Order: sequence, then structure tokens, then C-alpha cells
Amino acid sequence: MIRSLFLMLLLLAGLIAGPYLSGKQGYVRIETADNIVEMSLTTLVIFFVISLAVVYSIEAAISRFCRLSNNTYSWFSRRKRVKAQKQTLEGLMRMDEGDYSKAEKLIGKNAKHSDEPVLNFIKAAEAAQQRGDEFSANRYLIQATELAGTDSLILEIARTRILLQQNKLPAARSSVDSLLVMAGRNKEVLKLAVDIYLKSNAYQALDNILEQVEKSALYSHAELEQLQHQVEDGLLDEKINEEGVDGLLAWWNEQSRQRRQDAYVKLGVIRRLIDGNDHESAYELTLELAKKLETDSPLMQPLFKQISRLQPEDNSKLVKIVTKWLKTASPSIQCCAQRALGYLYVRNNDFTHASEVFKELIAHKDQLDPNDIHMASYVFEQVGDNETAQKLREEGLKSAMSVATLSSEETSEKSTAL
Repeated sequence: MIRSLFLMLLLLAGLIAGPYLSGKQGYVRIETADNIVEMSLTTLVIFFVISLAVVYSIEAAISRFCRLSNNTYSWFSRRKRVKAQKQTLEGLMRMDEGDYSKAEKLIGKNAKHSDEPVLNFIKAAEAAQQRGDEFSANRYLIQATELAGTDSLILEIARTRILLQQNKLPAARSSVDSLLVMAGRNKEVLKLAVDIYLKSNAYQALDNILEQVEKSALYSHAELEQLQHQVEDGLLDEKINEEGVDGLLAWWNEQSRQRRQDAYVKLGVIRRLIDGNDHESAYELTLELAKKLETDSPLMQPLFKQISRLQPEDNSKLVKIVTKWLKTASPSIQCCAQRALGYLYVRNNDFTHASEVFKELIAHKDQLDPNDIHMASYVFEQVGDNETAQKLREEGLKSAMSVATLSSEETSEKSTAL
């Protein structure tokens, strides 16, 4: 625009000044080695204006051509990006539908033209892994690494998740350990760590991050409690299996006050000590737990079950506690308390009191365990009540036969249905 205005002004100046210079045009001589050009000053001005107009015209044509080329390139690039975005979205929909083969093709082939090619490669790797193609999954991850580098959190999370799906637990464990250092508060990292540690039975490592998992609000209260119990059971099994009773007791003594006061963990230690035939240590812990546990606690039934298995030298203190509990026990746990008390009396050879307790227990036939009838029969024999003992054995035999018949009929019905 400015150039055109400049040419118009220059031409206007020539038209205005031309008449005044017509009688005084002047003389211009341009001489080279072989040629001599002579012209008036007016002619030179006109020639100069025409030359500028030609130069500006050529420049405008070239600029227009370049802009056209650039617009053409931009149009094709924009078309490829729009197509890549459309097919990427379609690929993500196919992944949700479970068509992983088609999803991989749609997402992977458009990665180069996508706005976020790293995400495309990651999703393509996940789709390939879902259909069991580990080679393609690793290839996509390598391509994503070439673009994003090795410090990309999203890429490392995807790599760790795929390693877990490939069941490469040592590599997944190493990768998630690095992720915890890189982003220890990230919810996705913590969730991956929980899954990997559980699958590899790395309960100590999982125990170390439980506090952070709780702060992240990743699980509901019930789910977190279940996870915590799973970790504690894993730690206890690990200690008793690898180091025996002595190792378990040493570990227990080293635990924090909060854990030592946890009724669930203490009950787990008691059960494993009884399994390891250390009834005296189990008895001491049972007394501690029995003094602090409320009668409406959901752990009462499991505790009574372990009390029934206890065989200490002297269980008099525990007998007093269970007797006191039995007076205020709710109907739902009354049978459990009677069973535990009866077994304690039997191990003290106090068959008179044991028979009284078992009479009350067998009155609730729907809540009896299979071993209750055998123990009750033995107790009644010891106190001379052979008639009741024989009657119980017959009832136990009939019950066992009816259960066996029912199982046989169910098996027959399933076979017929098949």
C-alpha cells in the first residue's frame, strides 16, 4: 500500500513539474565502454518510475506465490491434524468397546500428526498390550520415549502399567520404586505401587507407603481397612514362615505402640503363635486382648475361635474372663463364648463344668460346629452320661449322612444339566 502511494505521488510530482521543466528539460548522458545513452531529465524520471513499478510488481507476484504455497501447506497440515484428531477419538472409542486391534491402528498411525503424539503412542502401546502383542507395545513405548525423554511422568506410569500387565514383576517393581521417588504423592503412582507390591508379595514395601496411601484418599475407609489387614496378614505370614515363632515375637516387640495396640494384628499374632505351637506366648497376648476388647467388637467371634484352640498350662485367668463375658454376651456370640469356655474346661479336665456348658451349647443345634458334637459326646462320657453321648453321636452321624446325600444330589443335578 505504501509503495503504491509512493509511486502515485512520484508520478503526480512528475506530471506537475513536467510542464515547468518542458522548456528546461536538462540533459542526461550515460556512457559505458561500448554504449552511450542520452535522454532528457523528464525521460529519466519516467523511466525510473516505470522501473520501480516493474520491480514492485515482480516482488508482489513472488510474495503472493509464497503466501499461496504457505497457505496450501498450512491447509494440508491442518487437514492432517483434523483427520488425526478424529481418528484418535475413534480409536479411543474402539478401546472402550474392546476392539483393541482397530484402536491400535487408528491411534498409532496418526501419532505423528497428532497434537500430543506422546499420548497417541502411549495409548497405542496400551491397546497393543491388551491384545497380547508385547513387541508392538514396547515399540510404541520406545517411540514415545524418543519424543518425551526419560523423565516424563505420564510415560513412566504407562510403562510401569504395561510391565505389570506383562507380569514382569521385577521390572515393574523397579519402575514403580523410581516413580515413588519422582512423584510419591501422585494417586496413579500410589495405585500402581499397591497393585505391584500386592502381586509381588512385597508387604514391607507396601507397609511403608500405607500412610501416604491413606492421605491420598485413594480408597474408601472400608477398602483401606481391608488393604491394611491384607498387608498385616502378609507381614505376619512372612515372619512366621521365614523366621519361625522367635522371629515373629521379635518382630512384634519392635513394632510401634499403635500397631501393638491394634486388636486385629494382635489376634493375627495369636493365631500364628498357636499354629507354631507356642501356646504360652499366645495365652499372654490373649489375656491382653481379652481385657481391652469390647463385647460388641466384630473380633469377638475370631477371638473365641482361637481361645478354643489354646492349650496353656494354666488357663484359669482366661476362664474367669470368658465366664464374665458369657453373662453379658449377645445371642449372636453366645454360642461362640460357650464353645470357648467348654474347651477351656475340658483342657483343665473339669468335665463337670464342661458338661454344663456343652448342654447349653447343644441346645442351639443350628449353630453347632462339626467338632462340637464329638467334643460334647466325649465330655458326657467322662461324666458318665453315656446315653446322651450315644444320642449325640447318632444325631451327628445322621447329619453327616444327610449332608453327603444332599451333595451327591447336587452333583447329579449339575451333571444332568451339563
